[in-house]
Amino acid sequence: MNEADALDIMQAAIWTILVASGPAVMTAMVVGVAIAILQALTQVQEMTLTFVPKIVSIMIAIGVSAPFIGAQINLFSNLVFSRVQSGF
Repeated sequence: MNEADALDIMQAAIWTILVASGPAVMTAMVVGVAIAILQALTQVQEMTLTFVPKIVSIMIAIGVSAPFIGAQINLFSNLVFSRVQSGF
């Protein structure tokens, strides 16, 4: 294994992390902006108001996108195992 192989695997790992975490991060961002707009319109500045909807929406997003996340992790695992099997 040389430096190029290690960099390829690290690039694939970082890309897998970004793609797999995308649905949860996007959901948190959308819900956070929506709640911030709602708080600005109603002038209710309660800090705990943002936590429950975000947590619930993130759990729902993870549940819905679990097959996609699992497929991304499986793809990365197959890549790494095939590189190990072929001796890099």
